[in-house]
Amino acid sequence: MTIVLNPPAPAGRPARARMGKPAIAALGTLALALGTLQTVVDPARPLLERELGVDTAAAALIASTLLITGAIVAPIAGKLGDRYGGKRVLLVLMALVSAGGLLSSLAPNLPVLLIGQTLQGAMVGALPLSFILVRKNFPTGQTQVAIGVVSALFTAGGIVGTLVAGPLAEGLSWHWIFAAPTIVIVAATAVVLRLMPNDPPSQEGTRIDWPGVALLSATLVALMLGLLVVTGGGVPPLAVGGIVLVVALLAVAWVAVERRAISPMVELRMLAAPAMWSAAVLTVAVAAVSAMLQTFVPKLFQVSGDGYGLGLGTTDIGLLMMPASIAGVLAGSVGGLAVQRYGARAVATTGAVATAGILVALAALHDTAWQLVVARALAAFVGGLITTALLAATATAVAAKDTGIATSLLVVIRLIGAVAGGQVAGSILDAGNGPASGAPAESAFVAGFLVAALVAALSLFVVRHLKKEVQS
Repeated sequence: MTIVLNPPAPAGRPARARMGKPAIAALGTLALALGTLQTVVDPARPLLERELGVDTAAAALIASTLLITGAIVAPIAGKLGDRYGGKRVLLVLMALVSAGGLLSSLAPNLPVLLIGQTLQGAMVGALPLSFILVRKNFPTGQTQVAIGVVSALFTAGGIVGTLVAGPLAEGLSWHWIFAAPTIVIVAATAVVLRLMPNDPPSQEGTRIDWPGVALLSATLVALMLGLLVVTGGGVPPLAVGGIVLVVALLAVAWVAVERRAISPMVELRMLAAPAMWSAAVLTVAVAAVSAMLQTFVPKLFQVSGDGYGLGLGTTDIGLLMMPASIAGVLAGSVGGLAVQRYGARAVATTGAVATAGILVALAALHDTAWQLVVARALAAFVGGLITTALLAATATAVAAKDTGIATSLLVVIRLIGAVAGGQVAGSILDAGNGPASGAPAESAFVAGFLVAALVAALSLFVVRHLKKEVQS
């Protein structure tokens, strides 16, 4: 069945309805609650295993389901937001997320919980939709700052989720780790509905490219599932080759369909533009480096080897990792200001050089807790600056009608980079396991930090392609 958009709007461009402070506060609160709902599962996973009577592999499906759904929904939501208006699509998405949160909070068993998490995965599409609203309702000079604030609040929600999951699950029940954030999401959505200006749909009276949507979704599902399977380990080389072949064939089929579509899901010319593909490559690099550090540093806190490692417990590790989480939030808050003042290219260049330097220093100095804490916090701050710079640059470098699809692709690419980085880090540590202790040797950590530094340094080759221009 073909869906036709509304008739084209009048030729004259309507005056922008400015977003007031209460509206941006509601949007920020929504981002905070969504970030909380996204991260409450990880700290509570052991408790969920016990309460639901499932093993570790089954419990891992909870987080994996949300990631896979998010990878599918984000570009679709971004494209629909570009066409029909960010506010309209955001409200539909929040209805799905709220239903998913309610279902998860009432779930009697794992299958029902997985259905709820599938619906909740739609939350990943909220970021590009928020960027559409910001782009349409803020003056050009303030767009980058507002994007940084929304991104920072989503990241801050991740910290809140990590902190409140335990007290909610132990003090009340595990059902409340889903119910409490969902209540906030429903309330914030109601405020957004009331206060957020209506953004007009696209003036292009064209049809949705459903074959392109289906093939892009299939490609992303195959890619995410492939990464998750390979990450689990024990996959023979022939199977890995088969996964790569399937993803490649789907991607080629998608490109072929998009080239012939009258109104493609994604403009291939936009993807080929230096500003877009360079931002995509840098996003993968930043996400991969962050995931590698998220693997190496906690492991160094945990292990106790001959002259390396600290032998700490889970609670102590969580506290020592908290400065990095806070640094990431602060970076998102000031990242937009940095982009506004110095430009995305300067921020990304400085950040890549600083990240490489931090990682080289970490390869040499990792004997004490304070060294690891400081280095991880600095790397998180710099990584947050680069991520915000890339989102802000992309949101303002493409045409306004492509804001949603462009930023949503970066959100998905960041997920892919994080999974890939985690896999590389795990492989490095596994290869360095000592035959007697079973723990990674110190040389494995040193090699891992240097590999991450190399990734950061190589990203400098594409920074120069970031554009300074802003489209209207």
